Amino acid sequence: MIVWLNGTHGAGKTTTSALLQQLIPDSRVFDAEKVGETLMDITPGLPETDNFQHWPPWRPLVVETARHVLDFTGGTLVIPMTVLVEQYWREIGAGLARYGIPVRHFVLHADQDTLRKRIAGDTVLGPDSPFRLAHLEPYAEAARGWLRTQAEVVDTTHLTPDQAAQRIAGALKN
Repeated sequence: MIVWLNGTHGAGKTTTSALLQQLIPDSRVFDAEKVGETLMDITPGLPETDNFQHWPPWRPLVVETARHVLDFTGGTLVIPMTVLVEQYWREIGAGLARYGIPVRHFVLHADQDTLRKRIAGDTVLGPDSPFRLAHLEPYAEAARGWLRTQAEVVDTTHLTPDQAAQRIAGALKN
């Protein structure tokens, strides 16, 4: 099984995924961003883009990597990864479905003010990241639209990452 944690930067995906992994027996965290980083390392570089998710190989490589890891290890993969383009989510979901891999898709949501404060206070990636801030409006648009129908929303505005992980773990038991 895959537990996909979606949401924009600052919603708590990375922290929550690590905590959630501790609550789900036989689970691992797979950061699909590493697939994008691998594509970014190709030389000469792939066509210029502002987001590696726009490269057509990224989506099927995420599917294949997840499938092979699950075939090798079994259990559950927790994937903390922002996907804001509905077509990309459909491609990933269809690819996983072809292999019979069930997916529980959660969106970690927070209001815009909270997200901005979390991004500004991030000591790991640094405050006021233009890349992260640029995704706030595309996230808000996706959250108003397709994400509400394609995922289970967990509002993290007033939750700690531990509380969010507990909520998701509880939902997985139902």
